[in-house]
Amino acid sequence: MKKILALFAAAVFLMAAAGFDASAQGRFGVIGGMTFSNAERQALNRSTMNKYHVGVTYQLKLPLGLSIQPSLMYHVKGAKLGDVIPGAEVTNTSDLTIGYLELPVSLQWGPDLLLFRPFLDVTPYIGYGLNNRMDAYIENLRPSDPVKNDWSELNRWEYGLGVGVGIEIWKFQVIGRYNWNFGSLYTRDDASEPDMSLVGIMREAFSRGHNLGGFTLTVSLLF
Repeated sequence: MKKILALFAAAVFLMAAAGFDASAQGRFGVIGGMTFSNAERQALNRSTMNKYHVGVTYQLKLPLGLSIQPSLMYHVKGAKLGDVIPGAEVTNTSDLTIGYLELPVSLQWGPDLLLFRPFLDVTPYIGYGLNNRMDAYIENLRPSDPVKNDWSELNRWEYGLGVGVGIEIWKFQVIGRYNWNFGSLYTRDDASEPDMSLVGIMREAFSRGHNLGGFTLTVSLLF
């Protein structure tokens, strides 16, 4: 967490310093795209969960091909899990979906080739959970009702790092990025007690510090 906060502090410092640079250029924009997320414990994933992110952004161009681009967006991510009940002989699946208010700060470097600009991207981010939903299915049993907005054990705060590549053409920007989510998804990291409730199943799946991760494809329109 300290490393992520240090990266944010460095980004803010660079933006403040750039504000006094006559060669710095800034422009606002809108941002949106697809999120392909799953659980870090790959053995549990039965498929990728396809969700979305949308928000506003601000690009500050600096000399030497550098730019800083913070965004504020609503980001939905989650995981589709299979065989989450240890030792069960029947098919059992569960889905977890969380919507975050997220603040990513994209640090970009790439040469301006007049017609387009390819660039490398490193993006630390933090987020706060606004809503969640858990669903489960166990073979031969009546589907359980979904659990919505239960934050009793989920950690609402998230932080992580994304790394990717992008291309900018005129007012449009496309970035493909892989994102790692650090920290534990659950505030209580105790999977030793058997708990077949929906919340207990999810806690078992994400025990020992596991979280969500995945790939994002983002398009920005800059004005």
